[in-house]
Amino acid sequence: MSQPVTLQQAAVFLCGAQDVFILTHKAPDGDTLGSGFALMHALRQLGKRAAVLCNDPIPARFAYLDPHPDEQSFLPQTVVTVDVADTTLLGDKLQSYVDQIDLSIDHHGSNTGFAEKLLLRADAAANCELVLDLIEAMGVALTPQIADCLYTGLATDTGCFRHTSTTADSHRAAEKLIQAGADLRSIHRRLFESESRGKIALTVAALQSLRYELDGRCATMVLMRDCINQNGVTDDELEGISVLPRQIEGVQVGVTLRQYKSYRGYKVSVRTDGKADASAICGRLGGGGHRGAAGCTFEITDLDEVYRQVLDSVRQELEQQEKLDASL
Repeated sequence: MSQPVTLQQAAVFLCGAQDVFILTHKAPDGDTLGSGFALMHALRQLGKRAAVLCNDPIPARFAYLDPHPDEQSFLPQTVVTVDVADTTLLGDKLQSYVDQIDLSIDHHGSNTGFAEKLLLRADAAANCELVLDLIEAMGVALTPQIADCLYTGLATDTGCFRHTSTTADSHRAAEKLIQAGADLRSIHRRLFESESRGKIALTVAALQSLRYELDGRCATMVLMRDCINQNGVTDDELEGISVLPRQIEGVQVGVTLRQYKSYRGYKVSVRTDGKADASAICGRLGGGGHRGAAGCTFEITDLDEVYRQVLDSVRQELEQQEKLDASL
């Protein structure tokens, strides 16, 4: 198991580190990439060699996080993960580093303790909140480039500050990043105000699959791979669709099932009103995450069976919440 470290201990460790590889999770989102590139830019300010590695290609809409990418031309002396709760999330291409991870920087309470050292803040709405404090503890000045990276993760993981995980600390972090020069207008336009025609068509198809379950307290959508492919939508564009079922009035738990590229399984995204625990729902299915947003995966092709297992876990969670409410 990992040795828990404080913010200051992690900062001292990184200030003494050399030739750092920063590993992000597969199917990268704004928080893992924002954390990784912000830390990379901070380490380079300190005169160190640092590079971000990802199992999958970096989505084009996040290209501004590293506008002048360099070819990685060194071997790592230090390996760090950001926003990664378990080594399985690194993907196949990064598995060779699993036994070399010196420090995990994470905000998931489900972190499995795989690294030698663990800097964990489970109550942070975004991992970038923690990385912001870490960079300040390292004595690195917040440049507009670093601020853009950190704001990207903060905005995406909080749903532009709408998710129930958002706290006063989230807003204080945003204030610092705005003052440091984060380009909010450009970031919001790239991430929240521009969609491809293919994604719009796919969203329409997803809503046509909408089903209400458990007396309307749960809403589900299914994204089949053929439909995704026919609309020319890449997986990195799918962020945002999974929140739609939860936005329906009266729905406590929204579930989106997305078929893998290989057609041999499903990724399940769960969003809740914050009262029901998404992490508990997915935890029973081998996944994890946060109270308001979590996920899990199935390596089986029978959609009906996946649907049954997911719905059964949702039912258990809602029944537990009913019992808790009755006892108050």
